[in-house]
Amino acid sequence: MAESLSYKDAGVDIDAGDALVDRLKPLARRTMRDGVLAGIGGFGALFEVPRRFREPVLVSGTDGVGTKLKLAFALERHDTIGIDLVAMSVNDILVQGAEPLFFLDYFACGKLDVDVAEQVVAGIANGCEQAGCALIGGETAEMPGMYPAGEYDLAGFAVGVVEKSKILDASRVQAGDAVIGFASSGAHSNGYSLLRRIVERAHGGFDAAALRADFHGRPFADALLAPTRIYVKPVLRLLEAMPVHGLAHITGGGLVGNVPRVLPDGLQAVLHREAWTAPPLFDWLQREGAVTDEEMHRVFNCGLGMVAIVAAERADAAIALLRDAGETAWRVGEIVERRPDAPQTLVV
Repeated sequence: MAESLSYKDAGVDIDAGDALVDRLKPLARRTMRDGVLAGIGGFGALFEVPRRFREPVLVSGTDGVGTKLKLAFALERHDTIGIDLVAMSVNDILVQGAEPLFFLDYFACGKLDVDVAEQVVAGIANGCEQAGCALIGGETAEMPGMYPAGEYDLAGFAVGVVEKSKILDASRVQAGDAVIGFASSGAHSNGYSLLRRIVERAHGGFDAAALRADFHGRPFADALLAPTRIYVKPVLRLLEAMPVHGLAHITGGGLVGNVPRVLPDGLQAVLHREAWTAPPLFDWLQREGAVTDEEMHRVFNCGLGMVAIVAAERADAAIALLRDAGETAWRVGEIVERRPDAPQTLVV
């Protein structure tokens, strides 16, 4: 008679999964907000749209962390990668004027390490707290043979709401408007395939001593893994305080790929590179990788994680409000009429 096999024999540990869920419940409880009817534990999470909205429109977004995960694996640091996951989705839905309501995550691995998974989800909960949204569900998938040992994959899903009359689109942007830039914390979660290639070339791999070395007052590894900044709360304050004509999250595609997404065809954003201060990581990447200005601007955020477009006469008030909310912000450019052969975003 053949030996009896179990799911655990096949590489899936149900008990470990149950233990993880028990650890995650208090993390999720920290993120609860009005509207949550049922969260983690059921087959589906329930959320009631806040009644203060007269014509609510739901806005959804999904994203991952990309190859920044490879850096987290190499450094065995998993506590902030969840912040990146939340940031990539909530910042995306924010640019249409949406208030993030809730978030769900997907964590997949070959063999579940409960301690590592807990660190990752603790970061997700941290990100949800920063964004003011509830972590109300998710999925942990243990799939033997699908992922190398010690590696995992992440995906996130955010849903927000905006009053129909307040949806932001390109129609509000006008020539003469000012462009306000929000400081980034670093490379955020984009361009890491190039970033890792540059680090490997500069240091002959991910050398532990080099990654521990001082880099402008902190370990080099901290600069590489700095979590994506979440702009939700200050931007929502700005939207309440004044008319905002456009918002752009500077993600994949860099400055020149994302600002045009919120511009009418006939307008151009001119950004003045000397108007803002970028984290020193970007100078290092450009120098060590011999990366052209053009390539930097279409791969990395180059120090601006978000831009807002407002009427020129409101620019100073917008910057003052953002700085009062804890952001570093600058007037970085203006909107002008665009020639037919000109790019929609020009960095000068």
